[in-house]
Amino acid sequence: MSVEERRTLAWHETLELHELVAFQSNGLMKLKMMVKKIDDPELKRIYIKAIKDIELNIRELLPFYSAVPVAGNRNQSVQPGLGFYSGDLLGLLKTSVRNYSIAITETATPVLRKTLTNHLLRGIKGHEQIFNYMYRKGYYPAYDLGQLLMNDVKNANKALSMDY
Repeated sequence: MSVEERRTLAWHETLELHELVAFQSNGLMKLKMMVKKIDDPELKRIYIKAIKDIELNIRELLPFYSAVPVAGNRNQSVQPGLGFYSGDLLGLLKTSVRNYSIAITETATPVLRKTLTNHLLRGIKGHEQIFNYMYRKGYYPAYDLGQLLMNDVKNANKALSMDY
């Protein structure tokens, strides 16, 4: 079977799909909550454009979930707000770790490099703490790909259906 004929995604692209949908769904929910508070017309237009763009991104990515290599049909009840808040913190810390890692490679001043390294290590520790919390509470079923992807679809649909 050629690559063009494949009906399932590869594992690595499934995981990237998960990261993109999960990150954009949380971001979309935040944008929709914040846009109501913006009085400046120009900034409000920029926010609305970003909301529409992210909605389109999610809508275009969701159909690929039917091609993931693992299907799940489990339902897990979790408290709605805590999963969102903890997932948002997880995304912030993950992005922070990535950004600090890049910044360290661009740093020539030893004292700044040491400071950034300390920040990176705190970010890694924070990421570990929030991941472990989410895993224990059932908000991030990291070892159950089917459940993880089902949560993505549920959160994406929730984000898309929110008013703004």
